[in-house]
Amino acid sequence: MSDTQSETFSDELLGFSIPSRDSRGRAVRLGPVLEDVLSAHDYAPALKHALAEALVLVTLMGGLLKDEGDQLTMQAQGEGGIVSLLVCDYRDGQIRGYVEHDEEQMAAEGVNPSLEALFGKAHLAITFDIAKIGKRYQGIVPLEGNSLSAAVESYFAQSEQIPTLIRTAITSGSGRTTAAGLLVQHLPEGEEGRERLHVRMDDPEWEHVSVMAESLRHEELVEAGLSLEEMIWRLYHEEEKVLISPGASLSKGCRCTVEHFEDVLSRFPKEDRRDMADEDGIILVDCAFCSKVFPILD
Repeated sequence: MSDTQSETFSDELLGFSIPSRDSRGRAVRLGPVLEDVLSAHDYAPALKHALAEALVLVTLMGGLLKDEGDQLTMQAQGEGGIVSLLVCDYRDGQIRGYVEHDEEQMAAEGVNPSLEALFGKAHLAITFDIAKIGKRYQGIVPLEGNSLSAAVESYFAQSEQIPTLIRTAITSGSGRTTAAGLLVQHLPEGEEGRERLHVRMDDPEWEHVSVMAESLRHEELVEAGLSLEEMIWRLYHEEEKVLISPGASLSKGCRCTVEHFEDVLSRFPKEDRRDMADEDGIILVDCAFCSKVFPILD
């Protein structure tokens, strides 16, 4: 494994690749930045867990983006469950997210609802916004299985045709939540006119990489004193070469500003803005991500 000047423990992305296995990966452990995002709302533990897992996933996928200004957004929309909408995004190391839900249903369901109870009949939409070319790409898959991670694996298999394995772990203790994840993918190049190798889920190189990743334990992912570099070394130290590439430092990234909301409101007809305003001509805009209220003078 290549040398690094410092080790990565939390709130930073870590990229790696295994050239001999045509594989790449991303690892992350969210600590204070996760607490910062979650603190905007008083979520029940099950909702905190779901949003924490979603933020890990969007960070791992966001780490695959190439250029400044690129954004990845993940939305889980449900019908008939506790959650009607879970949305989070990643851009240039900044993450944010929130959950719209029915508080009465949450209280009635208990402390550990299943994914189906949380979302009901639902789908997962993953959107890539590529800044340089101004293009947007979106894939939608059913929200099925036991976790959001399983749905994201299905997205890569169905929409991207890239064998992908994801491991996530969330723990809460002493009033703090830590969430971590590992994503590995197989990316061999198929020759023109032949089978596209990366759609083969049974490729022996991929089988080896994925089996090693599956051996990663929940406790290792969230262990505060275990660097991400050491975690990757434990999995792949027998490989000829593992290349490490430090990623972005992470922060809470709510992008709400008075100027932004003024621009949005300016697109509404005057009559509509008048109906929104109070008796003093102030429109109160509530940001769902950070739970702040912005007074906008009409």
